[in-house]
Amino acid sequence: MEYIKKLVVCLICLCAIATVICINLRAEDVVTNAKGAILYEPESGRVVYSKNMNQRLQMASTTKIMSAILTIESGDLDEPFTVDSEAIKVEGSSMGLIEGDTVTKRALCYGMLLPSGNDAANAAAVATSGSVEAFVSLMNRKAGELGLSSTHFVTPSGLDDFTDGHYSTAEDMAKLAAYALKNETFREICSTKTITLDLGGRNVTLWNTNRLLNSCEGVYGVKTGFTDKAGRCLITACERDGINLICVTLGDSTDWIDHEELYNYGFSVLERVDLGEEEYKVPLVGGESRTVELSGEPVSLILAKGDSERIEKKVFLPRFIYAPAIEDEPYGEVIYYLDGGIAAISELKPKE
Repeated sequence: MEYIKKLVVCLICLCAIATVICINLRAEDVVTNAKGAILYEPESGRVVYSKNMNQRLQMASTTKIMSAILTIESGDLDEPFTVDSEAIKVEGSSMGLIEGDTVTKRALCYGMLLPSGNDAANAAAVATSGSVEAFVSLMNRKAGELGLSSTHFVTPSGLDDFTDGHYSTAEDMAKLAAYALKNETFREICSTKTITLDLGGRNVTLWNTNRLLNSCEGVYGVKTGFTDKAGRCLITACERDGINLICVTLGDSTDWIDHEELYNYGFSVLERVDLGEEEYKVPLVGGESRTVELSGEPVSLILAKGDSERIEKKVFLPRFIYAPAIEDEPYGEVIYYLDGGIAAISELKPKE
């Protein structure tokens, strides 16, 4: 159908536009000490604020976002096993694993995302892929699949003092966080403030190092990080008034303050706009009824404040439909435009 071809073209255009939309409304008022930063709206791919967002930088333990989501996606999260005694022999932050502990992949994800355990990251790597080296290959393969073209992993933990090959960008890490947060298990774990785990007869209590969970309205994730080479790194996610934002700062000595100020800025310039539900009648040929009613799902957009006044729409309907009208078949569409670019597409289908 000609309509289907047109829809595919429109969807491609929409995806292309969504990757480049950028707001800089009074962005000059925002100051951050980060080497690289981004405030990202994942629903549309909108960049609300950026500073050197494509500069390759070390990302320290925010690396564990990739390690945790790969561990979760590998399955069997609650199958107990004895932790690999060599994998847990690693310096830096720890969830407190010792030789002989009985763990699960789920417990190791808590260990990675709350206290930023390097021991948990290595143990999860071995449990998932058989070795740290194989897991790192999996990390880089996943980065390629997600289009993170300026990201390269050397360790599951983010330890980087011995290498210059472990790096990412603020934009890549925002996209990685957005992907991981689509997973309900990941989101639940990274938003947990504290938990006590049974490691085979020995209990350990873990606390989340992300203090914005307690101090900043709407924050529900994601991961802290620090090494001497990377400096302070922080990735958080925040929801207010139905809008989600992801903030990334790399190499930022004032990261806690900067994230709060960036969120206050971002939510002040954005709004969710409900465009309503579309309904139209089209002549029906060969049926008991003379018309068929087509409707589209309600459309909701996140826009810069004031942009809704410039939204325009075009309705594409067939001259008629031959009976029977197929319930899930799109027969038309409404395309919403903002400044000439496609902002949203609503398919029109027979109303139940």
